[in-house]
Amino acid sequence: MTFNDGLVTANMSISLDGFVAGPNQSLQDPLGEGGERLHDWMFQQREANQAIVDQILAPRAFIMGRNMFGPIRGDWPDDEWKGWWGDDPPYHAPVFVLTHHPRELVEMAGGTTFHFVTTGIDDALAQAKRAAGDGRVSIAGGASTVRQYLAAGHIDRIIVSISPIMLGAGARLFDDLDGLTLKPVDVLSNELATHITYDVKR
Repeated sequence: MTFNDGLVTANMSISLDGFVAGPNQSLQDPLGEGGERLHDWMFQQREANQAIVDQILAPRAFIMGRNMFGPIRGDWPDDEWKGWWGDDPPYHAPVFVLTHHPRELVEMAGGTTFHFVTTGIDDALAQAKRAAGDGRVSIAGGASTVRQYLAAGHIDRIIVSISPIMLGAGARLFDDLDGLTLKPVDVLSNELATHITYDVKR
């Protein structure tokens, strides 16, 4: 499955019971308790899932929520925290972080620059589209951020990677989205995940 340039997309790993992160996010458990198991397909069978990995990393700009960027809440105490991903995050593109608290941009190795947007999801998307040019913009997560963009009708296509596990609690993806219609256009399946690509119908 190839994606046309100019689309706004999302890619989310989800448990069989509908959670995209486990409960109690912390420095020790960035995806909540048990949440890292959702991504076993990416790390244990990367070759079998390489087509999906390529789609995740192909966009030219990304948007994420404050909770995905890190565990810090409220005002930024300092500039020390620069994300979960070390000095060379995997994005290699501009990343627009939704927050209520201003902060100067953070330039990282490999071309990733974190921009902190306090003016809402529409402005973040406008900035990301300008940065991406003719390329794709990805709503990277977490669950609340993807839900907001789905509810606003801003996402064109979403890949849902279903892991065969149950988390029991945590952050749900599809809550409060009554009337959302998804049209499946592609499926890739293996023992660790079933990746379903959907067009989002408005």
